[in-house]
Amino acid sequence: MGSSNPQPIARTAALPLAGRTVLGIFAHPDDESLACGGTLARLADAGAKVIVMCASQGEAGSLCDPSLVPEGENLACVRVRELNDAAAILGVSEVVILDHPDGDLRWSRVAEFHAEIVQAIERYRPDAVITFAEDGLYWHLDHIGVHERTYTAVLSLGAAAPPLYYVTMREGVMREVVDAAHAKGRAPAESSFWGIAADAFGHSARPPSFVIDVRNWVPRKLAALRCHRTQMGPNNPIAWIDDEEARQWLGREQFRRSQIDAAGEPLLEHLGESQHAD
Repeated sequence: MGSSNPQPIARTAALPLAGRTVLGIFAHPDDESLACGGTLARLADAGAKVIVMCASQGEAGSLCDPSLVPEGENLACVRVRELNDAAAILGVSEVVILDHPDGDLRWSRVAEFHAEIVQAIERYRPDAVITFAEDGLYWHLDHIGVHERTYTAVLSLGAAAPPLYYVTMREGVMREVVDAAHAKGRAPAESSFWGIAADAFGHSARPPSFVIDVRNWVPRKLAALRCHRTQMGPNNPIAWIDDEEARQWLGREQFRRSQIDAAGEPLLEHLGESQHAD
């Protein structure tokens, strides 16, 4: 039978993270914090240069309170500012924001997006690239589009390709966050994650090959998520949980390495615990 107990990965003591570069590629402002904000913060604290590329400005996102968009601005302007605030909390060194159309990332300007990812990899020479897995966390088509563009861009680099990692979520974890928020007796009954059913997160996702313990970094992950004020609002269960509850539900981030042959040595695995069958 398979075992769900993680086993430590053999670590190479001579693998310093100081001076390493990690490039995260996501679809919208707030994806970076929700998907793997704890890992990004942990990498930054260990001395790695963390760069976040965001494909869109999130202009088609939800808006929990119209007063959060000042007169003369639009949602995209505010969400870009929120992303920069969240990145500062996580220790991100640089944020690259593209202007692809929110809601159409899978099909619009495909060749251009591909070229931008290739150019970013050639410019920053990352030791690792992180993006969504095939399920896009909860089958969001924009997220799936970013997964596809990142995969093909990395694949096109051949022997010069950096290691590519997919971030996923444990199925059921967001349902547990909802239940924890409701147990406080304050979260509204109609609570949801941006209108997304809690059970969609991690549904039918492929199993991770390792997980990273980010419990000590969860307060930063939570603070970064709350920087995205236009997306949070009182109906979002994340607004109702505290740091200790967040450590319990959001304190382990899941990854799987792509099968693309890469020139670089494994990087994220040295922070993680493997998941394998006995």
